[in-house]
Amino acid sequence: MEHLPLAGVRVLDFSWVWAGPFCTMQLAHMGAEVIRVESAARLCTSRRIPPFADDVAGINRAGYYNQYNQGKRSITLNLRHPQGLAIAHGLVGLCDVVTENFAAGVIERLGLGYETLRKMRPDLIMLSISGFGRTGPYRAVAGYGPAVSALSGFVSATGYEGYAPQLLGISYADPSTGVLAAAAIVAALINRDRTGRGMYIDQSLLEPSLALMAEGLVEYAMTGREPARIGNRDPLLVPHNCYKARGDVNQWVTIAVATEHEWRSLCRVMGDEQLAQDPRFDSAAKRKRNEDALDEIITAWTSAHDRWDITRRLQEAGVCAFPSMSNKDLAHDPHLQARGFLVTKEHPEVGRRIHAGIPWTINGAPVDVSGAAPILGADTDAILTELLGLKPDQIERLRSQGVLE
Repeated sequence: MEHLPLAGVRVLDFSWVWAGPFCTMQLAHMGAEVIRVESAARLCTSRRIPPFADDVAGINRAGYYNQYNQGKRSITLNLRHPQGLAIAHGLVGLCDVVTENFAAGVIERLGLGYETLRKMRPDLIMLSISGFGRTGPYRAVAGYGPAVSALSGFVSATGYEGYAPQLLGISYADPSTGVLAAAAIVAALINRDRTGRGMYIDQSLLEPSLALMAEGLVEYAMTGREPARIGNRDPLLVPHNCYKARGDVNQWVTIAVATEHEWRSLCRVMGDEQLAQDPRFDSAAKRKRNEDALDEIITAWTSAHDRWDITRRLQEAGVCAFPSMSNKDLAHDPHLQARGFLVTKEHPEVGRRIHAGIPWTINGAPVDVSGAAPILGADTDAILTELLGLKPDQIERLRSQGVLE
């Protein structure tokens, strides 16, 4: 871990659910020591929702939690107990970064707001993630990723022509916010190295989502028109769609054509070079006007062929194509395995399970996840001993008083 960029950085992580833990997982992947502060009385939502390993429910068996908390340590603290809060304050003084993603105002009411914590460590870097940030008319409104997807315009632009808006498959607001928050923390650490000053980062879920909707915002700003819902099609490229391939309902292949040369190559692979001369399709503008008819012709071809065979033949001809991958496909994908992205770390309760790993390499070498996600409170005693110098009898006394729960 010594060779990683954030080796020697310690993070005290009060965050929960997705956006915050996704942020601190990136920091752990970069070598930081991340200590998750948890409580059995207020379990992280991600410990309580499926999928569970072997379909057996348990707070240490949730795939959601175990995915987004790889490489971290876990301490249980009752922050509403005066001694629990005192322990948290003591840990803050030994940490470089503090993170939280409660609703605006909650962390201050707990006695862990930035103005309080900076007195314990003046060069502290603190990140607060909330739905809409700490300023502005929405600041007091609770926000979760799915609602932010609607508020940021994603839902309005998602769906098929002639149909109502559709919810996104996942809450893009959470991971996009988490990644940007991790980058902000790294920037703050670099700034601290240069200036000696800490920093408070006020990160909303809404604004990173709006950044991903830039095209829609620009279209409205430039033309006064809102983007139309067009399903898997593209405003300019044609053909551009996800087509049924041979086999069951899960067999699909996406094809995207950007140039006239690619269009002719597609026709040649389909065995219908005359299609390129069809007056309905002999230019991009005409293909766009007759897109429904063209998609029917392409579907008639793709539905008779295997998705991987279509992919291989079209890619060899210089046409962009790839199957729609299922989760099973991804779990066994040879490219992801060769890159070292799929990891199977030994977990104390669920054993070895496939997880998404680190999406980058350093100096061309894959970076390995340091360990599986922690059992709830597994590191409590070790952290109190290593960092605060507590003795076993002191720890047991705190536990009996309900401080470590």
